Amino acid sequence: MVAAGAALMLSSCSSLTYYSQAAQGQLELLTDSRPIDDWLADPSTKPALRHRLEAARQIRRFAIQELQLPDNGSYTNFTKLERPYVLWNVVATPELSLKPMQWCFPVAGCVNYRGYYSKHNAQAYARQLRAKGHDVEVGGVSAYSTLGWFSDPLISTFIHYPDAELARLIFHELAHQVAYVQGDSKFNESFASAVEQVGVEGWLERFGNPMMREAFERYTLRKKDFLALLVRYRGELEKTYVSKMTPDEKRAAKARLFGALIDDYGVLKASWGGYAGYDRFFAEPLSNAHLASIATYNDFVPAFRALLRKEGSWPAFYKSVNQLAKLDKLERHRVLKTLAAAPAAASPLVVHRSMGAAKIEDAFQKP
Repeated sequence: MVAAGAALMLSSCSSLTYYSQAAQGQLELLTDSRPIDDWLADPSTKPALRHRLEAARQIRRFAIQELQLPDNGSYTNFTKLERPYVLWNVVATPELSLKPMQWCFPVAGCVNYRGYYSKHNAQAYARQLRAKGHDVEVGGVSAYSTLGWFSDPLISTFIHYPDAELARLIFHELAHQVAYVQGDSKFNESFASAVEQVGVEGWLERFGNPMMREAFERYTLRKKDFLALLVRYRGELEKTYVSKMTPDEKRAAKARLFGALIDDYGVLKASWGGYAGYDRFFAEPLSNAHLASIATYNDFVPAFRALLRKEGSWPAFYKSVNQLAKLDKLERHRVLKTLAAAPAAASPLVVHRSMGAAKIEDAFQKP
């Protein structure tokens, strides 16, 4: 039953081979996991891992007590994998379009990727798509959410992240268990990203030190700069593809734009002092698939942050989010756009302890 459920969640493909690898991968993740307490009690557990597990446990406690995120079996176990990523996603688009292909399945609805627990299998499927003329990207994934169907474990693929980034990931994935709409990745990811952002701000306020806050600020600014660079070139490519150019002219313009993107990334990287954290984005030749979903995680974040300010507490916020989830997609997006456009009374938000409960408080006067 576990294997069948995992297969249904992780893919839309009807082939038995694909379902089998999805089921086997999820089953391995669950059966190889051990409770955090067992790892901490084991004298052979290395000090570095012990420290990270203790940090993760504290982050999970904050998520439950302060952010009111689900208190279930998620992130109470740890799985050690002998690979750098838990799975690899294949994203594909037409040659002269940024519209990604979709795969649909019962639980998660339609999504813009297809996941494989083997890099070899992901690359094999990517070759099939490229043979049909599609642009394709294969990207490693450190973590994902099963939306509460299973107890998602901590995994060796992300346990050694710095504290603030580990908190960001855990808050994001737990948020998917609060609200999820089939076929609306922009809603799902923007909501989880908003929870992640506000949650990390509150966590740093409580547990961070000046060095941690400075490091996370640098991380956030670099991420903002990098996304801005990608969004700019995505816009230029979109203009090119809808223009009256011939297909050959579009192909030439596409090649020029990708070359310019690589050059501008080099300039940006130099301004960061050589920070190479985004180099893996360029591990494969650039294609439309690299930019296909670049806005999904961020478009409605301002709207969700505005809604959180308006509601004033996590439970009220989650209730409103789930009410939005019940709307028709067009109406849901209309409401979110309206929220994003409304003047902000104050932002960002800081989470702090008040009478033992989470409270939302406006901290600055400027959005």
